Amino acid sequence: MQPGTQRRDLLNLYASSRPKKRYFGAFSVFCLGFTLDFFDFYLVGFLLAVLGPGWHLTYGESSLILLSAGAGAIVGSLFSGSLADAFGRKRVLLISTTICGFSAGAAAFLPEGAWLGFAALRFLVGCGLAGAATTQTVLLVEHTPASYRTRLTGFPIVAASVGSLIASISAATLLHAFGWRGVAALGFAPLLVTVSAALFVPESGQWLISKGRLGEARNVFARLLGMDASDLPALTTATSVTAAPAPNGRIGELLLFPGRTLLVVVTWAALSTAGYGVYLWGPTIVALLLKISPAEAAKHFIAIALAGIAGRLLFSLLPRWMTRRKVCAIFGFGIAVSLGAAGLGAQHSVAGFPVFVVMVAVGALFFDGGWCVVGPYSVEIFPTRLAARAIGVGQAANGVGKILGPLCLAVIAGTGNVITPRATTDAVLPAFLFLAGCGLLIGILFAVLAPADASEQGETGIDTLSDPRGPAINRIAH
Repeated sequence: MQPGTQRRDLLNLYASSRPKKRYFGAFSVFCLGFTLDFFDFYLVGFLLAVLGPGWHLTYGESSLILLSAGAGAIVGSLFSGSLADAFGRKRVLLISTTICGFSAGAAAFLPEGAWLGFAALRFLVGCGLAGAATTQTVLLVEHTPASYRTRLTGFPIVAASVGSLIASISAATLLHAFGWRGVAALGFAPLLVTVSAALFVPESGQWLISKGRLGEARNVFARLLGMDASDLPALTTATSVTAAPAPNGRIGELLLFPGRTLLVVVTWAALSTAGYGVYLWGPTIVALLLKISPAEAAKHFIAIALAGIAGRLLFSLLPRWMTRRKVCAIFGFGIAVSLGAAGLGAQHSVAGFPVFVVMVAVGALFFDGGWCVVGPYSVEIFPTRLAARAIGVGQAANGVGKILGPLCLAVIAGTGNVITPRATTDAVLPAFLFLAGCGLLIGILFAVLAPADASEQGETGIDTLSDPRGPAINRIAH
């Protein structure tokens, strides 16, 4: 048997296989990772609803705390994507979750009024969270057999909304009992992911092959298939996954596909801006608009988080019946309509229900659900050797969104003003029209310009993605 045939036999065997117990062990760790990482990230919104008035913070100071995580995410994602392509996905995942957990939990020990220290810790949280999200997304796609990617790869990302739900419940039930320090100490939770990933998540077989470590790759596939390595077709050093060079970690290589890179950057930034603008300022807005306590505002966000979970489940299933491009267009236009309506109806109620809360809950279906499609899509429109860097750049754009989302309300309300109900009310409409515009941009891009991903093309192997040509795709394929 020729080496190329042996390689194709093994890769096609895995691509067409059913996921086994060892795969679902790693899958469970990814679910836990997205849950705890995003639980920590969203928790800060509820902490700020307490600390903003308690520490007499201005909009500018509060925004610096919120957007510092976005700045950290830009740094962390670019480094983690490059490092993961150069040195391995698993190693970067373990380092990232450790940074995230220790930095988040350390906030519980800050002295009163130390908002600059809080902002510094949030920067480190952003670095760790971006690294974890980057490597988990790539490992999830690369570990999932190609024939099951449209069915499975969206579901662990559902767990991010579970994280926001747990954050809402924790804030609603524990703030009174343990104060903000007790709730902040829950930030150590991502360290559970570090331990679980070390035990149950293998390195990516695709990445190992791209580095020429064929024996290790064969062992990974054997582990995931539940077979003995000796029963699998052999891989030899003469075998290569692609004619492309092995990963070297340079971000600049993404410019081989400039149109796709731009699409990833714009989509991730716009989606992040919309979602984080709502989640990070939302508890404060609801508390001030409705004149209720932060704990009571957190109860409203339980409903919003549940809507986000429903959205992620829905958008995890939709790619089974329509292309990811169509799904992305749907959630983009959905964000535009729902957040625009939330801003317009911010001071109104219908049948006793605040229009703002209802429409933000509707919006959560789309700005939460969209992540279940965008992540796998971004991996599959790039070659394996560039996949982590593509997600890294996406996460960097995500970090930009984490800055723009919190910043938009602060700039409109006046960064030097102390947080007050009146200033917040005046800023909600223009801020939410801006967030709605982010969704409209996504909808237009995917309705008109986005290229097909590997799943849409029917590719089942794990070779480097060929660069498809098509009437609409040509405009953005490069």
